[in-house]
Amino acid sequence: MRKYITASAGGLVIFAAIAISAPGEAQPEINQTLSPYFLISAGENAETEEFPLESTSVDVKISGVIAAVTVKQRYRNRGTEPIEAVYIFPASTRAAVDAMKMTIGERVIEATIQEKSKAKATYEQAKQEGKRTSLLEQQRPNVFQMNVANILPGDTVEVELGYTELLVPEQGEYSFVYPTVVGPRYNGEAAAQAPAMNGWVANPYLEEGTPAPYRFDIAIAIETSIPIQALTSPSHTLVIDYKSPDSAIIGLSDEDRIGGDRDFILNYRLQGRAIESGLMLHRGDSENFFLLMAQPPKRVTPDQIPPREYIFIVDISGSMRGFPLDTSKKLTSELLLALRPSDTFNILFFAGGSTMLAQHSLPATKANIRRALTMMDGQRGGGGTRMLEAIQQAMSIPVDEETSRSFVIITDGYVSIEVDALQYVRDHLNHANFFAFGIGSSVNRFLIEGLARAGRGEPFIITDPGTAAASAARFRRYIGSPVLTGIELDFGDMEVYDVEPQTTPDLLAERPLIVFGKWRGEPKGSVTIGGYTGDGAFVEAVQVPADSVPAVNPALRYLWAREHLASLGDFEKLAPNAKRAREITSLGLTYNLLTAYTSFVAVDSEIVNATGGSKTVKQPLPLPQGVSNHAVGGSVPIAPEPEINALLAVLGCLGLWQCYRRRRHSVIHAR
Repeated sequence: MRKYITASAGGLVIFAAIAISAPGEAQPEINQTLSPYFLISAGENAETEEFPLESTSVDVKISGVIAAVTVKQRYRNRGTEPIEAVYIFPASTRAAVDAMKMTIGERVIEATIQEKSKAKATYEQAKQEGKRTSLLEQQRPNVFQMNVANILPGDTVEVELGYTELLVPEQGEYSFVYPTVVGPRYNGEAAAQAPAMNGWVANPYLEEGTPAPYRFDIAIAIETSIPIQALTSPSHTLVIDYKSPDSAIIGLSDEDRIGGDRDFILNYRLQGRAIESGLMLHRGDSENFFLLMAQPPKRVTPDQIPPREYIFIVDISGSMRGFPLDTSKKLTSELLLALRPSDTFNILFFAGGSTMLAQHSLPATKANIRRALTMMDGQRGGGGTRMLEAIQQAMSIPVDEETSRSFVIITDGYVSIEVDALQYVRDHLNHANFFAFGIGSSVNRFLIEGLARAGRGEPFIITDPGTAAASAARFRRYIGSPVLTGIELDFGDMEVYDVEPQTTPDLLAERPLIVFGKWRGEPKGSVTIGGYTGDGAFVEAVQVPADSVPAVNPALRYLWAREHLASLGDFEKLAPNAKRAREITSLGLTYNLLTAYTSFVAVDSEIVNATGGSKTVKQPLPLPQGVSNHAVGGSVPIAPEPEINALLAVLGCLGLWQCYRRRRHSVIHAR
């Protein structure tokens, strides 16, 4: 007998199907995939605590262009037996996580950074010995896993982690984003054969519309050198207390302290849309670091732009159903209607399979655009998310060598093959430009930002349907023309090394040029930025600060290391070669950073659970706001139609067939 659980408006429905076969014929095996699933709660009679995470509070201090973030997770055991709590949570792709500690009552235990397998062994040993212990691991550059063991009945354990992040302005506007929930990831791998590193994908979720079972709060202190012009949030209602023209304290309204099902976004502009550009320096004990941020030049004129082809790769999988897909339709319509008559375009829709508008790209005529909009309007959303195959198919579309080709990928990014897609983009960067639109209240920013980074493009993220038109307009301005190409940096008398990025990509938007690196000796002179705009050669000089450089920017150390880690493998295979793995491990240990190969572990010396026995509880996550139940689950076997017909004919189940037909695409595994 095969069992399936289907999402329904009223709860969970179990449908059992008996596969009919000839006597003696072997029954086909169930190929259970590694997939998220819905929580089946035991209710008030449960002996084990099902929701151990009680609250998440975030404290942010923004100084200039650097954010220092402290996250506190409070776990509580309201059950009757010891538990190990497992919590999957997101973070910014730019976060450099450099500290962790665990607090139990008056006891504070500072975590240490260790090689990943060693940290795991340390944690498991402490767990078996009955000691309270916590382990922070990176599953993706923007997905972390926290394990907290030996939480006794009545216990409250608080785990605190800290990270720094660089805030990059665009068109004079800064954004600080704190992701709150990891969306369900599609994974077609069989659970039995899937590598351990993907095990986190199989996590419980609450049904659509169920609020987060934990409290969420965030407090931000911002201080800039230029007066603040505006502070806004498209995601949450803010309470703002201006302390001075260039500083403010920001909190959440009471009703938004349960807003843990969508990204928190703070946008702010400085007076005159100025940006804090220049050269920042940090003098350390053994190494010195710099950060160069320079304003780009003006745009070129439209008549200098070559013929362009745009291929829109649109996600129509189950997780896009509803607001994300509706917003995708609006966005695509806005982009299509803005194409020039000399442009060509195509659309590829993908879920478990893919469909194209045409075998060859079409001229952007009114008739062709109407045809595309009609096809787009007919999409409803359902099935898996085979993104890589879609990108590969789009790449196979013939193209004129003199045409500038751009791929526009529109998705929520709920896949677990991010690195394969990013590697493919990197390998084919000379064949096309890649731009990524993330649509949803809690998109997979690692994939969206990674696609843009790998394609030397810009990530665009839409969390609110009302911003689709503005985002489309911003995208049109962004890709309308190059801002600065052929960029070269001359550091003059300043001796620099370990510069990131090693090659400076073209600038295509109104955002500053950003370069990290190290320096020796005494900094002096100026840094010259050279390149070409549509109007010809461009040169700009940035002055090096005075010779005396105090150690006032220690965050630059972590930010440089995080940037260097990204260049080594954040966006490549999760199983890189041994040399690269050793480099990443060494960087993590040297700079005290969480990486794919290093983890934080904290162990209390007190033994509180002499037997060492406990129940592992995975913290259920809310579905991101606007994401439907169709997002949960992957490919599951469905008995052939004739067999189902025969079974239902025997059972005489009136109306059940129609019910099955409606629900067959939302089945998930019974757990």
